[in-house]
Amino acid sequence: MATRPGPLTEWPWQRLGNFKYVVMAPVVVHGAHRVVSKGWGDIDLAYSLILPSLLLRMIHNQIWISLSRYQTARSKHRIVDRGIEFDQVDRERGWDDQILFNGLLFYVGYLAMPSVRRMPLWRTDGAVMTALVHTGPVEFLYYWFHRALHHHFLYSRYHSHHHASIVTEPITSVIHPFAEHVVYFILFAIPILSTIYVGNVSAMGIVAYIAYIDFMNNMGHCNFELVPSWIFQIFPPLKYMIYTPSFHSLHHTQFRTNYSLFMPFYDYIYNTMDKSSDELYESSLKGTEETPDLVHLTHMTSLESAYHLRIGIASIASKPYSNSAWYMWALWPLAWLSMVLAWIYGSSAFVVERIKLNKMKMQTWAIPRYNFQYGLTWEREPINDLIEKAILDADMRGVKVVSLGLLNQTKQLNGNGELFRQKYPKLGVRIVDGSGLATAVVLKSIPSDAKKVFLHTGSSKIARAIAMALCSRGVQVIMNEKKEYDMLKLQIPENRAIYLKLSSDDIPQLWIVDNIDDDEQKMAPKGTTFIPISQFPLKKVRRDCTYASTPAMRIPEEMKNVHSCENWLPRRVMSAWHIAGILHALEGWNTHECGDDMMDAEKSWSAAIRHGFLPLSKA
Repeated sequence: MATRPGPLTEWPWQRLGNFKYVVMAPVVVHGAHRVVSKGWGDIDLAYSLILPSLLLRMIHNQIWISLSRYQTARSKHRIVDRGIEFDQVDRERGWDDQILFNGLLFYVGYLAMPSVRRMPLWRTDGAVMTALVHTGPVEFLYYWFHRALHHHFLYSRYHSHHHASIVTEPITSVIHPFAEHVVYFILFAIPILSTIYVGNVSAMGIVAYIAYIDFMNNMGHCNFELVPSWIFQIFPPLKYMIYTPSFHSLHHTQFRTNYSLFMPFYDYIYNTMDKSSDELYESSLKGTEETPDLVHLTHMTSLESAYHLRIGIASIASKPYSNSAWYMWALWPLAWLSMVLAWIYGSSAFVVERIKLNKMKMQTWAIPRYNFQYGLTWEREPINDLIEKAILDADMRGVKVVSLGLLNQTKQLNGNGELFRQKYPKLGVRIVDGSGLATAVVLKSIPSDAKKVFLHTGSSKIARAIAMALCSRGVQVIMNEKKEYDMLKLQIPENRAIYLKLSSDDIPQLWIVDNIDDDEQKMAPKGTTFIPISQFPLKKVRRDCTYASTPAMRIPEEMKNVHSCENWLPRRVMSAWHIAGILHALEGWNTHECGDDMMDAEKSWSAAIRHGFLPLSKA
């Protein structure tokens, strides 16, 4: 919202939330009625383009969003080196409102002006006229309207909403109060109405003009420089005809300069061009490749999870991942296609996230593989090759720590990372599986007055460490798998092994679990608390039981550029395995934590608390 919201700030359908697309129902119903009553031959070109053009605009914007987030995560050519937070994502969630608004107005215009129903597909003279009218009246009127918006009266009531985003994303370009968009539509309608009045309007001319507006808007707010300098060297006057992302970025940081829409010549004419525009352009274009201190290596999970990545759909990524949401199922066909493409062409990990904690720089890289592929025996070697390639790349770049997330560290795959330590004994980068902190988080979540726990897990080193720690506290650990029981009993001191019990009858209401199916959950007593030790959440089968989170902690306020949720975890919550890598880098620990080696759980916990990480219970 603006600092002092004025009239017509809210969009008319704002209270509809995700149901706002119902406003396009008249267009759909009208078209369906015409087809049913008169057949497809009654649908003319102008009408048939209304809905497809809206969809193409949304896809166009989404491509820019993903491209911008990927480039700024890599750090190459980034303009403003500051972070984006959840409040900006929430504020910019309605970026498609203006697309719906334009669609409705085009529909009304179609009904009100019968002449447009006979418009041809293309007319060159109409396209030239559109370009000339935009260059003259539209750019001129926009410049002065924009300057007026920066007067304190209009700025506080309207335009401050847009400028709340200092670090811009492509869709920041269309985040304005409703009243502003009304004026913008009138301005951009001038070239279209002019061609209609003269009689040289064309369907593709209108579509191309709107695509040009979207392209320039997105480019100007993408926060990375991509306009090559050779364009201006070949044709120097072009610097007055096309702005660059760095040119417009200065408007969001300096506020009183660079007011032009897409063509900077009015800023030159009226002396409002920021003097540092050329310098910022050159430095941003040159760019720098940032070397992070930590790389967290993750991967996609279910098919739809690609859209939950930060470089995917911003509104989905800003909420805990759930593949049961209806809109995730709607994306399934595209998700399947993206999985196939990633499988065929995904030859290396890619950057999906960039975070800062004070002076420490972190990146998250994703292996282009999905959960089900990690379960395929014949895929193990190719996946390990991808992980190995990422580790070697990080090592070559001078990264201090690589933490292995999700299935990238499973024992069956690479022995909790031991495969890479053995293969490259002189690695400079430290490999961390995070088992020490994960163990500590689980132990801290067990009530201090607990007398018995049921250990329903495999023989992972986290399970062994938890069992040994509980037995040393005098907590009885009950198991029902004899093989795991025999293995654990050999590793626990004799005076504490008495607390380890093999039984299937005396089952307490506190379960520590790894992989557990529906039938096994149903065996638990009413009121049982399930505490998972895996990186994946449990399927909630029982309504009469409590399900704890996977091992995770709340991150400190000093951690910046956090505007997406880590998989299924809440906002500003990070998995223990990810945090363990951060602690390794912060503390300068020079040992690997992989294979059978594990950091001391209490040492890891103390370091986490000291650096501002908090238990989930302390919300």
